[in-house]
Amino acid sequence: MTLNVIGAGHVGRVLGRLFAGVDGVTVQDVLTRSMASARDAVAFIGAGTPVDSHGALRRADVTMLAVSDDQIGPACAALAAQGQLAGATVFHCSGALASTALQAAVDAGATVASVHPIRSFADPAQVAAGFDGTYCGVEGDAQALAALTPLLLAIGARPVPIDAAAKTVYHAAAVFASNYLVTVLDAALRAYQAAGIPEAVARELARPLAAEAMANVFRLGAAPALSGPIARGDMATVARQQQAVQQWDAPTGALYANLVAPTARLAGRKRQQR
Repeated sequence: MTLNVIGAGHVGRVLGRLFAGVDGVTVQDVLTRSMASARDAVAFIGAGTPVDSHGALRRADVTMLAVSDDQIGPACAALAAQGQLAGATVFHCSGALASTALQAAVDAGATVASVHPIRSFADPAQVAAGFDGTYCGVEGDAQALAALTPLLLAIGARPVPIDAAAKTVYHAAAVFASNYLVTVLDAALRAYQAAGIPEAVARELARPLAAEAMANVFRLGAAPALSGPIARGDMATVARQQQAVQQWDAPTGALYANLVAPTARLAGRKRQQR
């Protein structure tokens, strides 16, 4: 199986290196924004030939588009324009876009999919060395997934099928689990500091609460893990807290207020599960 890599940032380099180590897979051509970066990518991958244009790409059984989301459509169109996709497989690595973004490849006769590794790629060498067990959200044509799934399993990935129509919601899940969690914790730290507690001490006060809550969610599920005044039905305390937070900092008060209703619904689910 021949594999071309278009876009070789952190994700492309890591997957390229891992795929290059699979028996029967040949990393063929690597195309990035410049020849210099393509050469660097090939050096990291340990295989492949750097090329400087879509026209220089040889036909491949599989092409990976590891470009930014806004470049997936243009890169796919440029690839399709070469007329070498009949019977091939094309996939992208976006967490936010579905495989439908590859319609130009479908029109050119390819099968398509998306493969989204659920990892932070800040340190490519470290991720490549410890990729085993990484979950990957996958969706696309059955034929494309049939070709890609053995490759993913061979590099230690754990493919998880997702609904293409809900791809944006799927990606938002990561934002809730990571980005917005940090925002809520920041509110907690600032509230502690408003009570006169130094920031370093505030982190230590929040640490066991956050760590134990997260551990309980992953061990028991979200509803059973919920504790606090809303879980107890103590809405008088909630009202006092909301007023106090609003008086201290209006934007944080709005955040608190917006979390009351969904937390109350979660508390209702907890009561139903008892």
